[in-house]
Amino acid sequence: MESQSHQIDQHHETIEISSNTMRQTPNSNSASKIIKKVKNNLVFRSKWAEVNGAMGDLGTYIPIVLALTLAKDLNLGTTLIFTGIYNFATGALYGVPMPVQPMKSIAAVAISSGSDFGIPEMMAAGIFTGGILLVLGLTGLMQLVYKLIPLSVVRGIQLSQGLSFAMTAVKYIRENQNFAKSKSGGSRHWLGLDGLLLAIFCACLIIVVNGAGDEREQRENNGDLGAEGRPERRRLRRIMASLPSAFIVFLLGVILAFIRRPQVVHDIKFGPSSFEVVKISKHAWKEGFIKGTIPQLPVSVLNSVIAVCKLSSDLFPGKDFSASSVSVTVGLMNLVGCWFGGMPCCHGAGGLAGQYKFGGRSGGCVALLGATKMVLGLVLGSSLVRILNQFPVGVLGVLLLFAGIELAMASRDMNSKEESFVMLICTAVSLVGSSAALGFVTGMVVHLLLKLRNYSHDQSFSTTRTQATP
Repeated sequence: MESQSHQIDQHHETIEISSNTMRQTPNSNSASKIIKKVKNNLVFRSKWAEVNGAMGDLGTYIPIVLALTLAKDLNLGTTLIFTGIYNFATGALYGVPMPVQPMKSIAAVAISSGSDFGIPEMMAAGIFTGGILLVLGLTGLMQLVYKLIPLSVVRGIQLSQGLSFAMTAVKYIRENQNFAKSKSGGSRHWLGLDGLLLAIFCACLIIVVNGAGDEREQRENNGDLGAEGRPERRRLRRIMASLPSAFIVFLLGVILAFIRRPQVVHDIKFGPSSFEVVKISKHAWKEGFIKGTIPQLPVSVLNSVIAVCKLSSDLFPGKDFSASSVSVTVGLMNLVGCWFGGMPCCHGAGGLAGQYKFGGRSGGCVALLGATKMVLGLVLGSSLVRILNQFPVGVLGVLLLFAGIELAMASRDMNSKEESFVMLICTAVSLVGSSAALGFVTGMVVHLLLKLRNYSHDQSFSTTRTQATP
């Protein structure tokens, strides 16, 4: 009897253990799936290509951060740490080189304004913008907006942003820049450590190595280059294609920064910047919303969410992200970092295009960039601005130029004349009016007028045909 009861107890224990295991399995499976997805998102597709791709967004990031640090005393160390965390988190979440860029309209207002729009006003604008985007994402309204906006209008915004980046890049290359005052100086000299010849050399290197983009890459993957020459020529092309051109250009810029002013070594102080909660007064909340949030919000909705979602689906088939999720991540970034003086940030189609142009294909690309930013922020803090201030601006212009061109080329799929018409009007108004929101409204109005015209034409044709029928 004792042996039977012992066997029954063992049987009950076995059943209890198995039931507990069954109850724990779903949670453990979901956790393992999340871990597996994160690992897969962070895996490099190609080591040097991903490192190279991480440089593709610096042509936008460095000038704006440097200008805000010099003009408004932005805490560079804190900004580097928070943007590094954002880079790593978005890379792990999305699995593509999702960029983290400054909110350009807020930055432009801060740089061009006087002392009445400082760090508290900037942070208030970022918090307001982030909060609105978070609400739009959580309620699903952002996804509804994404579905309602026609592709031709999205392409118009992308084309205008890409051309705007490219024109700014040419200005960086041709003219001296005073980022602290957001002004251009005289023409850049041909010779020197930040001369025109240096910028032209860097541009030629990138063109020779990267060509026009992924079309050449597809030919190589399909083996089509085999018919173009001898094995030696094909081997040379493979070697050239494997060179991390953007990384080489950026590394050259860092070396030249130390050569231009060797004393910068003595200005470096080790250790992170101190974290402090920004004190925002009622006046700062008001000024931040009126001068910062109102002009920034349309740009964030159109370029940071709508255009990013469309471009990611174009560049990475099968990686379709909802506008709601992208809106939520932008909102969370600013609701966290802005309280501590971290620069207001968003995603951006230009940064995504730039990182893709130079080889970024996975979340590991931006995760590596994020880890580098965090290390620099923790080790060098705000003293890093001394080095960035000596970085050749012409080299930054070259990186920004190719990022802008890659973004603009996304609009080449407009096949019908009507779609191209809407896209080009939207682009022209955006560029001349310096407002993506104005271009968007104009593009939508033109799109609706054309639809109304086509509907009226179809109706009149149908009526005429009916009357002609006996």
